[in-house]
Amino acid sequence: MSSVRSHRRSVISEAVAPWGDIARLLRGGEAGTLLPVIIPKHRRRLWWMLPLWAGGYALLSGVMLTLKESGSDGLGGMAAGALATLSYVVGVLLLVIGGLWWWRSSIVEIEQGTHGVLTRYGAVVRTLDAGRHYLWHPWSRVDFVVDTATEIPYSAPVMACPTQENVPLRSIEFFLKFRITDAVLFVRTIGAGNFDLVLSSAVQDAIRQRARRVRTERAYDLRGSDVADMQDLLNRQLDRYGVRITGCNIPDVQLPAQYQQHLATREQVAKERTAYEQEWGLIRKRRIDSLGMDIERAKKIRDARIVEVRAALNRAREEVAQLLERQETEAQRVRFEIETRGRSGLIAAENEARAQQALAKAYRDNRAVLQYELARRRLEVGSRLAGKAPRPVVVRTDGGTDTSALSTLFTAQLLPRLTSGDRAPNGSALLSAEDGGHDQR
Repeated sequence: MSSVRSHRRSVISEAVAPWGDIARLLRGGEAGTLLPVIIPKHRRRLWWMLPLWAGGYALLSGVMLTLKESGSDGLGGMAAGALATLSYVVGVLLLVIGGLWWWRSSIVEIEQGTHGVLTRYGAVVRTLDAGRHYLWHPWSRVDFVVDTATEIPYSAPVMACPTQENVPLRSIEFFLKFRITDAVLFVRTIGAGNFDLVLSSAVQDAIRQRARRVRTERAYDLRGSDVADMQDLLNRQLDRYGVRITGCNIPDVQLPAQYQQHLATREQVAKERTAYEQEWGLIRKRRIDSLGMDIERAKKIRDARIVEVRAALNRAREEVAQLLERQETEAQRVRFEIETRGRSGLIAAENEARAQQALAKAYRDNRAVLQYELARRRLEVGSRLAGKAPRPVVVRTDGGTDTSALSTLFTAQLLPRLTSGDRAPNGSALLSAEDGGHDQR
């Protein structure tokens, strides 16, 4: 179907048709032919002048019969009057019939969206807009009815179009829409049949120029490509004919069989690549989503652990604060105890010091008493020894005389031993008395 469609080209032509078929032919064409211009079959003839001429002749005959009736009398005059009356009646009827026929044949109705080209004696006078018009001049007629509102589609496939590598493409189908902007310029300058040839040639030239700039492997890029430059080129070429291109595009491009197979393989590979890329994109997206979920889960766990750590830290701080408070309380208690013990120790030490001071004072007093008692006993012992001694013994030393109580006591102990043996018990008792006094000391 694509092959048949690619080899079908639009044909622009004109046709001769009665007024009743003009609308149908302009809108639908005829057997695949585009008909932007219709030459109407004129129903207007000069037969409407025959009743007018006959009516005028009858009126003129009636006038002549009336003049004859006024110049004669009797039966001839009456016959002339009757014939004159009949001539007047027939003349008036013929004039009315001729006038009605002329009025009816002068009516022209132009379809909506079209323009009629009015001519007189073969010369173009003006264009008629859509609606009813009256052509009172006998030799005025509408020679062409041109469709100036419809955008006419035109398809022009170009066969064996070479590319940049000089590879002939099977066909390039070019589709455009044009509209006739100036009816008089179109019908008098080129006409529908010639315009078909001119448009086909211009389209083929533009397509071939475009194809020459395209590589064969990129030929499919022509489908749906921007053809604004081609439209501008065609408008510049067709503007002199009163035609304007309103839109165009390249709907289809057919390559040779070898390139079609090659491009089909490339398209298959491209599709597979696209499928793999999409699959990989889905896998990557799934992995990214999974990683994102893991990250979010890790963030939640981290936040939960942070909350737990903060709670534990708060608890630790509370415990440390309580411990510090207890330690401070314990320290204060210990400090108070130490201070209490210290004060107690200080008071005890002070008391002990006072006691020691008192004891020392008492000791000093006792020492003086003891010294006094010792001196007294010494005197007693000395007196006793002096009373019991047989004779006085004077002990001299080289260093001088020792008059101390100890030397005296020692001398007193040695004297009995030196003098007699029987008096040794008394000396022992004396030494014992001296030792007892010394211990008390």
